[in-house]
Amino acid sequence: MRSNSASLKNDTTENTDVLKIVKEDILRILSERRESTSLEIIKDEIKVANPFISKAVKELERNKLITIQEKSILLTKLGQENAKTILRKHLVLEEHFKKTRSTIEPHIAANVIEHYVSIEVINNLKKISTLRKKGVPLTKFEHNKEGLIVEITFSDYKLFERLVSMGLFPGEKIMVISKVLHRMIIKVREKKFALDRSIAERIKALEHGKF
Repeated sequence: MRSNSASLKNDTTENTDVLKIVKEDILRILSERRESTSLEIIKDEIKVANPFISKAVKELERNKLITIQEKSILLTKLGQENAKTILRKHLVLEEHFKKTRSTIEPHIAANVIEHYVSIEVINNLKKISTLRKKGVPLTKFEHNKEGLIVEITFSDYKLFERLVSMGLFPGEKIMVISKVLHRMIIKVREKKFALDRSIAERIKALEHGKF
């Protein structure tokens, strides 16, 4: 059983993560629309509890990233600079997913990942886009073989988002440490995870040396 203090710490961390995501979403939405936007439109696009949106708006205003005029929200010059990076990530990710997903899915997948990836990952995705080689499932990787994730083929967005939160997304480096029965041990950066083979089968990567 978790202690009350541990539970409180986890809840606080989760709330902080949600708030960060909401703030980035607001900046991206304002940058995409390129005009003053009402709070109601933002609430309609970001599916979280209103208190998170209200707090995010207050923090963005306090940090001089947005200004509020009557019922409209505008990006400041500083806000525009911050939003450029977020929007750039989103557009690169969306373009990547257009190759393997249809209609609205690339936009949704990009929305999930954009909050977790670094500029290094975005640059890796650009590199992948110039290659015509396709990845192979992680289940076909040998032990201690490093690769670059190129595709995650899940339509279950809860599972997809969980994998993303673990650091598993296109453009990220990955290594297969071992294979035991129906599970695989993989390493992403300095973290190790156990994956069912059924999940590893849906994650495709290019072997090191091929990218």
